[in-house]
Amino acid sequence: MKVKPADRTNSVQEYYFSRKLRQIEQMRKAGADIINLGIGSPDQPPSENTIRRLADEACKPNVHGYPSYNGSPVLRKAFSDWYLKYFNVRLDPENEILPLMGSKEGIMHISMAFVNPGDEVLVPNPGYPTYSSVTNLVGGKIRYYDLNEKSGWLPDIRAIEKDNLSNVKLMWINYPHMPTGTKGSVSLFRNLVSFSLNHNILLCNDNPYSFILNKEYLSLLSVDGAFENSLELNSLSKSHNMAGWRIGMVAGNSDYIKNILKVKSNMDSGMFLPLQLAAAEALGNPEPWYDAVNKVYKERRKTAESIMELLGCKFSKEQTGLFVWGRIPDDTGSCEAFVEEILNRANVFITPGFIFGSMGESYIRISLCADNERLKEAKERIANQLPITNHQSPE
Repeated sequence: MKVKPADRTNSVQEYYFSRKLRQIEQMRKAGADIINLGIGSPDQPPSENTIRRLADEACKPNVHGYPSYNGSPVLRKAFSDWYLKYFNVRLDPENEILPLMGSKEGIMHISMAFVNPGDEVLVPNPGYPTYSSVTNLVGGKIRYYDLNEKSGWLPDIRAIEKDNLSNVKLMWINYPHMPTGTKGSVSLFRNLVSFSLNHNILLCNDNPYSFILNKEYLSLLSVDGAFENSLELNSLSKSHNMAGWRIGMVAGNSDYIKNILKVKSNMDSGMFLPLQLAAAEALGNPEPWYDAVNKVYKERRKTAESIMELLGCKFSKEQTGLFVWGRIPDDTGSCEAFVEEILNRANVFITPGFIFGSMGESYIRISLCADNERLKEAKERIANQLPITNHQSPE
């Protein structure tokens, strides 16, 4: 290269799934029929009224200009109503909600707004890889806190407090948790809010999985004191089958929202207004719509669990979210080699747990975002193509 890229590009690698999808595409071009059980991209559509609203709004001649930087008042009000109805959290739509082009982008906005070079950030291990990569990109220092099966994949606050926290600026949490499917609880959130207040740490909950195979809707912001030192991200990607629409939000203290808007308004010009109005329509979906979506996922999870059993993996049946997370047999070796063998021999792609951190090394993850017939076909291929001897029952 004649022009050297910025040093920050050395702190991150191309996203694992970006590289893997390219490999899968090459295998498909060579004639292989790959069943992708790796990525949590919902394959069910949004509600019919949501799609109609988008089409109707897009046909209007006066909606194609630049939208407001802080989002449509209609969408902010819809988010506010949604949080009150399902999470019992009152949010002022004027200054405590900021619509985003997806919650993944929000991770970058929050980090740029609050993390200075050298500031430390508490990141879950295992956890969403973007927490780490964004921290690196903004010049922060990652401090991982380990989650493990023995502790129920919950943070050990006492262990975290044994180290000097004076340089820690921000802490990422994610409940319901990805990749393990662990639910949050009021007691967990109370303890974390108390911890963040005691150490003056900004606590950020990434909360896109609340509505998937879960009826216990819970927001970090429902806990007393949370508005002092906490933010919450949410998204329509998983809950409303709108991953490609890129509709998300961040909620919390109005002063925090103002600072995030400073960053966001210099990075993008907002979302197409008809998208925002259609998203507001989606947020008004009746509860039976969520039930119908989850009925499909429930059947798929049964099949995904049977694949885990076939592979000799141990897993919890109390998981929520779009995935089944399982521990591979002890004598299997690395999870990466395990899933590569499945991919190359059975043409089925399953996510290796190592991509979520070192604490995920002995685990794999199966996505529920494939129809049940394809999941059953994946199971049949694995049974026929792999010499499986470790048949174990789930925990």
